[in-house]
Amino acid sequence: MSHQMNYQQAPMGAPAPQAARNGLGVAALVLGIIGFLSGLPMFLFWLAGPLGLLALIFGIVGAGRVKKGQATNKGVAITGTVLGALAIVLAIIGVIVSVLIVKSATDEIKQQTGSSNSVKDLKAGDAAKYNNGLQVTVSKPSPYTINPSTLIDGHTNGNKAWKVTVTIKNTGSKDYTNPLMTTDAEADGKKSEEVGDDKHGILHHDFEKTLSPNESSSVEMVFDAPPTAKELELKITPDLMLDPANWKLAL
Repeated sequence: MSHQMNYQQAPMGAPAPQAARNGLGVAALVLGIIGFLSGLPMFLFWLAGPLGLLALIFGIVGAGRVKKGQATNKGVAITGTVLGALAIVLAIIGVIVSVLIVKSATDEIKQQTGSSNSVKDLKAGDAAKYNNGLQVTVSKPSPYTINPSTLIDGHTNGNKAWKVTVTIKNTGSKDYTNPLMTTDAEADGKKSEEVGDDKHGILHHDFEKTLSPNESSSVEMVFDAPPTAKELELKITPDLMLDPANWKLAL
C-alpha cells in the first residue's frame, strides 16, 4: 500500500519569516537599570548620564521597531526608555548637588583664609589682614648700598637699590605653620628684580616655620629700580591659600 504525502510549500517569491529584533529594547532596559542605580548616589552622575542617554535612545528606537512589527518586546523597550530618562534626571541633579557642595567648600575656605580688608593699593605701614589671623605689613623703602663683592644677582649697574622690611604676624589663636611667601615687584610699571647678596635674596626668606599666637617674623628684602623711579609696587602672597596683597610705596 502506498501512501501519498502532501507537502505545503510557501508560495514562490514569498519572504521567509524574520526573527523579532528585540536587541535594542533589551539593551535599553539593561542600560536604564544600571544608569538609574548609578544616579541614586548622585556622585556617580558622570556614569548615570551617558548610560541614561544610551538607554533613552535605544528604548525609543526599540519601541519604533515594535510599532513597525519588527520587534515584540514593547514593554521592555518602554521600561528601558523610562529608566533612561530617570537616569538623566538623576545625573542632572547629581551635577547640581556636586557643584553646590564644591562651591560651599570653596566659600568656606575663602572665608577662613581670605583677606578681611582691602589688599589693594596699600601704603607703607598698612597691614593686610586675613581671616585666619595672619597679618602682613611692609615698611617704607630706604636706600640700600650694594657691596659689589657680596652681590649675587638682581642688580643692574646704574640702578638704585631699595630695602623694605616685610613682617608676618600671627594674630590668631592657633599656631600658623610654615608660611610660604612669594613676591613680585615693579618700579614705575617695569619689572623690579629682587637683589641677592650675602644677607638678602630669596635664599634669605627665613620666616619662622611656626608662628605662635601674637608672634611675628620679619625679613629684609632689597629691590632694584631705575634711578628715576618714583614708586615701588610690591605684591606679596603670604601663603598658597591666601589672596595676594599689593603695596604702592613711594621712593
